[in-house]
Amino acid sequence: MTKNSSTIQAVYELCKRTFTPSGTPPPSAQAVQKLCSFLDTITPADVGLKDGNAEDDRGYGLSMLNPFNRMARWVQPITYVDIHECDSFTMCIFCFPTSSVIPLHDHPGMTVFSKVLYGSLHVKAYDWVEPPRIVKSRGPNSFQVRLAKLAADKVLTAPGGTSILYPKTGGNLHCFTALTQCAVLDILAPPYLEAAGRKCTYYNDYPYSSFQDGGIVDGKEGEYAWLAEIDTPDNLYMRPGVYKGPGLQI
Repeated sequence: MTKNSSTIQAVYELCKRTFTPSGTPPPSAQAVQKLCSFLDTITPADVGLKDGNAEDDRGYGLSMLNPFNRMARWVQPITYVDIHECDSFTMCIFCFPTSSVIPLHDHPGMTVFSKVLYGSLHVKAYDWVEPPRIVKSRGPNSFQVRLAKLAADKVLTAPGGTSILYPKTGGNLHCFTALTQCAVLDILAPPYLEAAGRKCTYYNDYPYSSFQDGGIVDGKEGEYAWLAEIDTPDNLYMRPGVYKGPGLQI
């Protein structure tokens, strides 16, 4: 990083050297450590945010994007701020109002770095059990569920360290719940791309005891859950925001 360059510029340049459009080869341990060391120092001001911006908790009435959206009048949208996106990685920020949720979803074939910039966020995360254990529910509206193991159930609070999830470990499927106003800087590598098999899928989770597959899971049923694919939740409401941090030299 040169004397006059920003921290976010240094993060961009390291991402550009590290990640590929296919996600292979995976980033080296050295590259991961170096990227985390940069992200650990990022503050809200480094990306043009104010710590706990009161605007994040303001009601926005009915959906401004679709006036026919049947949402509560004072729904509070999550703001998505795009910093940079290319074939190899995405850099973005999610600004959460208090109590807002990004439901359980996956990151197929992706490595994701998350840094809480301000506030507190609860994370619940799973990884798939391999080989896959799949069962079907009973009844006329039967559906398929797959077994996953709990990887994280914790609170992240700024200015803590950077969290990382990998394609098969680290909690690749996760749910975020804002305990306070908060903002999260995310780097997703490679980015979502349905044509490459990287589609974002949402899930409901069910306790292990909800379904029987004839197996016993280490005697620790509380560490496992069954996940069922669902459509994108209707109450997931995001609005685009404007990046106000230092410009990137691409």
